[in-house]
Amino acid sequence: MTDHDRATPEGISDADLAMAERQLGRPLRGAIDVAYRCPCGGPAVVRTLPRLPDGTPFPTSYYATCPRLTGAISTLESQGLMVELSERIANDEEYRAAYECAHEDYLARRGELGEVPEIDGISAGGMPTRVKCLHVVAAHALAVGPGVNLPGDETLDRLPQWWTANPCCGGAADESE
Repeated sequence: MTDHDRATPEGISDADLAMAERQLGRPLRGAIDVAYRCPCGGPAVVRTLPRLPDGTPFPTSYYATCPRLTGAISTLESQGLMVELSERIANDEEYRAAYECAHEDYLARRGELGEVPEIDGISAGGMPTRVKCLHVVAAHALAVGPGVNLPGDETLDRLPQWWTANPCCGGAADESE
Protein backbone atom coordinates (compact mmCIF):
# COMPACT_ATOMS: atom_id res chain seq x y z
CA MET A 1 0.00 0.00 0.00
CA THR A 2 1.42 3.37 -0.98
CA ASP A 3 1.40 6.52 1.11
CA HIS A 4 -1.22 7.93 -1.27
CA ASP A 5 -3.53 4.98 -0.57
CA ARG A 6 -3.00 5.50 3.17
CA ALA A 7 -3.92 9.17 3.18
CA THR A 8 -5.95 9.78 6.32
CA PRO A 9 -9.48 10.67 5.24
CA GLU A 10 -11.29 13.52 6.93
CA GLY A 11 -13.19 12.15 9.93
CA ILE A 12 -10.81 9.41 11.05
CA SER A 13 -7.71 10.26 13.03
CA ASP A 14 -4.32 8.68 12.52
CA ALA A 15 -4.68 7.08 15.97
CA ASP A 16 -8.09 5.57 15.13
CA LEU A 17 -6.81 4.35 11.78
CA ALA A 18 -3.79 2.73 13.45
CA MET A 19 -5.95 1.11 16.12
CA ALA A 20 -8.43 -0.26 13.58
CA GLU A 21 -5.54 -1.70 11.59
CA ARG A 22 -4.17 -3.36 14.75
CA GLN A 23 -7.65 -4.71 15.48
CA LEU A 24 -7.94 -6.21 12.01
CA GLY A 25 -4.29 -7.23 11.72
CA ARG A 26 -4.09 -5.67 8.26
CA PRO A 27 -4.23 -2.30 6.51
CA LEU A 28 -7.64 -0.64 6.46
CA ARG A 29 -8.81 0.47 3.02
CA GLY A 30 -11.21 3.28 2.26
CA ALA A 31 -12.13 4.15 5.86
CA ILE A 32 -13.46 7.69 6.23
CA ASP A 33 -14.92 7.78 9.73
CA VAL A 34 -15.42 5.94 12.98
CA ALA A 35 -19.14 5.17 12.76
CA TYR A 36 -19.34 3.66 16.26
CA ARG A 37 -16.94 3.60 19.18
CA CYS A 38 -16.62 0.66 21.51
CA PRO A 39 -17.56 1.60 25.08
CA CYS A 40 -13.84 1.24 25.87
CA GLY A 41 -13.20 4.19 23.54
CA GLY A 42 -11.66 2.70 20.42
CA PRO A 43 -13.17 2.26 17.00
CA ALA A 44 -15.65 -0.63 16.75
CA VAL A 45 -17.26 0.16 13.38
CA VAL A 46 -15.72 2.20 10.58
CA ARG A 47 -17.51 3.73 7.64
CA THR A 48 -15.90 2.97 4.31
CA LEU A 49 -16.08 4.43 0.84
CA PRO A 50 -18.14 2.56 -1.75
CA ARG A 51 -15.09 2.43 -4.00
CA LEU A 52 -11.77 1.48 -2.44
CA PRO A 53 -8.59 3.44 -3.25
CA ASP A 54 -7.55 0.76 -5.77
CA GLY A 55 -10.87 1.18 -7.65
CA THR A 56 -12.60 -1.93 -6.29
CA PRO A 57 -16.34 -1.49 -5.63
CA PHE A 58 -17.01 -2.11 -1.93
CA PRO A 59 -20.68 -2.40 -0.87
CA THR A 60 -19.96 -2.76 2.87
CA SER A 61 -20.30 0.79 4.18
CA TYR A 62 -20.15 -0.19 7.86
CA TYR A 63 -17.33 -2.51 8.80
CA ALA A 64 -16.91 -3.96 12.30
CA THR A 65 -13.28 -3.78 13.45
CA CYS A 66 -13.35 -4.46 17.20
CA PRO A 67 -12.12 -8.03 17.67
CA ARG A 68 -14.23 -8.56 20.80
CA LEU A 69 -17.35 -7.40 18.96
CA THR A 70 -16.67 -9.47 15.85
CA GLY A 71 -15.89 -12.53 17.95
CA ALA A 72 -19.16 -12.21 19.88
CA ILE A 73 -21.09 -11.81 16.61
CA SER A 74 -19.34 -14.85 15.15
CA THR A 75 -20.52 -16.88 18.13
CA LEU A 76 -24.13 -15.87 17.38
CA GLU A 77 -23.62 -16.83 13.73
CA SER A 78 -22.38 -20.27 14.76
CA GLN A 79 -25.46 -20.67 16.97
CA GLY A 80 -27.79 -20.23 13.98
CA LEU A 81 -29.05 -16.68 14.48
CA MET A 82 -28.72 -15.88 10.76
CA VAL A 83 -31.09 -18.72 9.90
CA GLU A 84 -33.54 -17.66 12.60
CA LEU A 85 -33.62 -14.05 11.41
CA SER A 86 -33.85 -15.05 7.74
CA GLU A 87 -36.84 -17.27 8.53
CA ARG A 88 -38.49 -14.37 10.30
CA ILE A 89 -37.91 -12.15 7.25
CA ALA A 90 -39.45 -14.82 5.02
CA ASN A 91 -42.48 -15.42 7.24
CA ASP A 92 -43.31 -12.07 8.84
CA GLU A 93 -44.51 -9.41 6.40
CA GLU A 94 -44.04 -6.52 8.82
CA TYR A 95 -40.53 -7.63 9.75
CA ARG A 96 -39.66 -8.11 6.06
CA ALA A 97 -40.90 -4.59 5.27
CA ALA A 98 -38.77 -3.17 8.09
CA TYR A 99 -35.72 -5.01 6.73
CA GLU A 100 -36.41 -3.61 3.27
CA CYS A 101 -36.38 -0.14 4.87
CA ALA A 102 -33.00 -0.99 6.45
CA HIS A 103 -31.74 -1.93 2.99
CA GLU A 104 -32.93 1.43 1.61
CA ASP A 105 -31.32 3.27 4.53
CA TYR A 106 -28.04 1.47 3.89
CA LEU A 107 -28.15 2.40 0.19
CA ALA A 108 -29.00 6.04 0.93
CA ARG A 109 -26.18 6.41 3.43
CA ARG A 110 -23.68 4.77 1.08
CA GLY A 111 -24.95 7.01 -1.72
CA GLU A 112 -23.92 10.03 0.36
CA LEU A 113 -20.33 8.89 -0.19
CA GLY A 114 -20.57 8.49 -3.96
CA GLU A 115 -22.25 6.46 -6.62
CA VAL A 116 -20.71 3.21 -7.81
CA PRO A 117 -22.73 1.76 -10.71
CA GLU A 118 -21.34 -1.75 -10.23
CA ILE A 119 -23.04 -2.04 -6.83
CA ASP A 120 -26.13 0.07 -7.52
CA GLY A 121 -29.06 -1.38 -5.56
CA ILE A 122 -26.86 -3.86 -3.69
CA SER A 123 -26.53 -3.18 0.01
CA ALA A 124 -24.72 -5.74 2.16
CA GLY A 125 -25.26 -8.66 4.48
CA GLY A 126 -28.02 -10.22 2.37
CA MET A 127 -30.38 -7.26 2.66
CA PRO A 128 -33.23 -7.08 1.88
CA THR A 129 -34.20 -10.76 1.49
CA ARG A 130 -32.11 -12.63 4.06
CA VAL A 131 -29.43 -12.24 6.71
CA LYS A 132 -26.18 -13.42 5.14
CA CYS A 133 -23.83 -11.71 7.60
CA LEU A 134 -24.62 -10.71 11.18
CA HIS A 135 -21.50 -8.56 11.27
CA VAL A 136 -22.94 -6.26 8.59
CA VAL A 137 -26.40 -5.88 10.10
CA ALA A 138 -24.96 -5.34 13.59
CA ALA A 139 -22.42 -2.79 12.30
CA HIS A 140 -25.21 -0.92 10.50
CA ALA A 141 -27.35 -0.95 13.65
CA LEU A 142 -24.48 0.34 15.79
CA ALA A 143 -23.61 3.07 13.30
CA VAL A 144 -27.12 4.45 12.78
CA GLY A 145 -28.79 3.65 16.09
CA PRO A 146 -31.73 1.50 17.14
CA GLY A 147 -34.90 1.09 15.10
CA VAL A 148 -33.34 1.22 11.63
CA ASN A 149 -32.10 -2.36 11.14
CA LEU A 150 -34.25 -4.72 13.23
CA PRO A 151 -32.15 -7.87 12.63
CA GLY A 152 -29.10 -5.78 13.58
CA ASP A 153 -30.86 -4.58 16.73
CA GLU A 154 -31.78 -8.16 17.65
CA THR A 155 -28.21 -9.27 17.10
CA LEU A 156 -26.95 -6.51 19.39
CA ASP A 157 -29.55 -7.39 22.03
CA ARG A 158 -28.16 -10.93 22.15
CA LEU A 159 -24.53 -9.96 22.48
CA PRO A 160 -22.70 -10.05 25.79
CA GLN A 161 -20.97 -6.87 26.92
CA TRP A 162 -17.93 -7.65 24.78
CA TRP A 163 -15.94 -4.64 26.01
CA THR A 164 -15.93 -5.52 29.74
CA ALA A 165 -13.36 -8.32 29.76
CA ASN A 166 -10.01 -7.59 28.13
CA PRO A 167 -11.02 -4.42 26.32
CA CYS A 168 -9.78 -4.25 22.75
CA CYS A 169 -8.43 -0.73 23.14
CA GLY A 170 -5.30 -1.75 24.97
CA GLY A 171 -3.33 -2.88 21.96
CA ALA A 172 -3.17 -5.60 19.35
CA ALA A 173 -6.27 -7.57 18.49
CA ASP A 174 -4.77 -10.85 19.59
CA GLU A 175 -3.34 -9.85 22.98
CA SER A 176 -5.63 -12.03 25.04
CA GLU A 177 -7.08 -14.37 22.43
